[in-house]
Amino acid sequence: MQVHYIANITAGALLVPESRKIADLMLRNVSSAEWKDAIEQKNILQKLSASSSKRVAAHIRARLELMKPELWQMVRDGDAVLATQAIFAAAIKHCRILGDYLDLVVREQFRKLEDKLTPALWDEFVLSCKQRDPSMEDFPPSTAKKMRSVAHKILVEVGYLQKVHNWTLKRIEIVPEIMDYLKKNNESYVLKCIQVSK
Repeated sequence: MQVHYIANITAGALLVPESRKIADLMLRNVSSAEWKDAIEQKNILQKLSASSSKRVAAHIRARLELMKPELWQMVRDGDAVLATQAIFAAAIKHCRILGDYLDLVVREQFRKLEDKLTPALWDEFVLSCKQRDPSMEDFPPSTAKKMRSVAHKILVEVGYLQKVHNWTLKRIEIVPEIMDYLKKNNESYVLKCIQVSK
């Protein structure tokens, strides 16, 4: 698989409440006019501007469209853990930087029985991305920092990190419904990345 790193993580973390609403629109297969009405007129995502609503909706849709309706249903109807892990799986597939950070850095910390992530680990990881993907653009420091912030917020939301400002690692179990979906749909990369504390 050709590696291609882009900064598509900066648009937001897991956005669980918003993702449930977008998953509902997708499952109901609404028309483009209904989509526009829901996002821009009714403001179902409750953002401060129509442009912000459109941006967040497009980000979530791009993530979820990589998966099948079976996963969208878990996002819409699942309990907090199932919905969060379903979005996490889609986010890993959508953003190679998030997936490889889990696979190459977070997994290694667990393997070495280290209990923390550090800013230096992220900085080294971003440098190593350039070696794996020479076509990767050089991210400005502000973008790299924002990417780190969102990646760590995602890890907090899913439970791999204690708190946003406390990068202590925790082990989590991925629920059977997510594991079954990923295996059934041959999502081997996501399956590998999502289970880094194993």
